[in-house]
Amino acid sequence: MIPFTKAHACGNDFLIISEEDVAGYDKADLARRLCERNTSIGADGVEFFSWSGQQGDPSGCITLYNADGSIAEISGNGTRCVAAWMAEELNSQPGDELAVETDAGVRLCTIRDFRESDSGGPTVLITTDMDVPEFEERAVELADGTVIDGVYVDMGNPHFVILIPAGDPDASDFSIGDRSWEEIGEEICFHPDFPEQTNVEFVRILARSSRSMSQVGLRIFERGVGPTTSSGTGTSATATAMIGVYGASSPLEVAAPGGIQTVEWAGPDQKLFLTGPATLIAKGEAW
Repeated sequence: MIPFTKAHACGNDFLIISEEDVAGYDKADLARRLCERNTSIGADGVEFFSWSGQQGDPSGCITLYNADGSIAEISGNGTRCVAAWMAEELNSQPGDELAVETDAGVRLCTIRDFRESDSGGPTVLITTDMDVPEFEERAVELADGTVIDGVYVDMGNPHFVILIPAGDPDASDFSIGDRSWEEIGEEICFHPDFPEQTNVEFVRILARSSRSMSQVGLRIFERGVGPTTSSGTGTSATATAMIGVYGASSPLEVAAPGGIQTVEWAGPDQKLFLTGPATLIAKGEAW
């Protein structure tokens, strides 16, 4: 039997499994099997975890496998879920810092608050140092000849951020022309311009302050998963594009179907900080 903890961050759900408990397993096959929603536990991915250093040190290492068995460099929400689990294991307190080593580097997670979720599970509000994003404006030509302008953002993993034109007053509509965002997101994810595939974000401006946009709406087509309710790196990439290219100010609220996260970023060559909740859902054992 394989012990696991299931957690979610704004509906983006992950299984946390100790590396010790899966020695000898094919982790790609295991992730595909356990993430299957109709015949198994169900999740967007599996974070395989091991503690770093001495027992009780607030640091650990993770390797993320997507639901399709592919390896991802990092998930901001997955990292936050792991940090929430670590906080419970270590009896952490507000202000404590937890270091999580990902395939994109170490991410420092600061515990802000503890609360109960609507479902009753323990929820931790966490700010994550997402490191320094890199970005550039880029265009992608679809198979039908349509050219999509966007911003390519490197958050340790790849993203293509698309700002939906403001002409359509329906804030819930993220389609482009007569094609849904899901359809376009899938084509761009697998586009030849992105040989390693890419995450794709569709963004609408929802609110403006006296100076600039203060809240944006987000839809996400996630590499290795498909449409998903939230993404930590996707939220960070979206804020990078909005602040770095389209004139938004920091802090910026990013509202995905799973909930709102807040990004603080001072601009190019500066570290970006992502704040959001993570909730522990269940513990159990799997075959």
